[in-house]
Amino acid sequence: MAAELLLGAERVSVRIGGRSVLSEVSIALHAGEVVTLIGPNGAGKTTLLRTLLGLLPPDSGRVATLPGLILGYMPQRLTIDAALPMTVGRFLALAGKLASLHIASVAAEAGVTHLLGRPVQALSGGEMQRVLLARALMREPQALILDEPAQNLDAAGQSELFLLLDQIRRRRGCGVLMVTHDLHVVMAAADRVVCLNHHVCCTGQPEAMR
Repeated sequence: MAAELLLGAERVSVRIGGRSVLSEVSIALHAGEVVTLIGPNGAGKTTLLRTLLGLLPPDSGRVATLPGLILGYMPQRLTIDAALPMTVGRFLALAGKLASLHIASVAAEAGVTHLLGRPVQALSGGEMQRVLLARALMREPQALILDEPAQNLDAAGQSELFLLLDQIRRRRGCGVLMVTHDLHVVMAAADRVVCLNHHVCCTGQPEAMR
């Protein structure tokens, strides 16, 4: 039995400022799988994520989502005013009305329990990435959309993060769609790879992308 389709684009095209950014792009994310999106800078990867999230309407084509789908999104970066006093615990609590009920369990799952009392502004790049992942998990998502989750991490940190992501998707049964530039990540963490350069250049299992 095929896994449930969570999110997909069908022949989606997007133009920004009169320039074609995406051209007839099709992609699908199913429950329990990890799909990695790769491509050069400026290829339209973040634009595709924004379109899938409903933040940017396509000029043509369509985005299909499972009815009632709950998404968790981890942005490439997040800037918080240095003058704004906010601990990690408070930052996670802002995820929604019921977030405070899940902070302890999600923090433990993401490995950030020891950071809950720390100011967000005092975190290292790697610590912030884990906190952003925890924030994405707060709504109990069926699909995780991650934009460059391994940035600011050394090789050991990347390995730990992708092992954690694998554990999360197996435990929760959620789908994971992530952007990365690191081909080692593709080989280690993905079930399927989509290579994008304004259009889909190729797609397949990691072994076929060598």
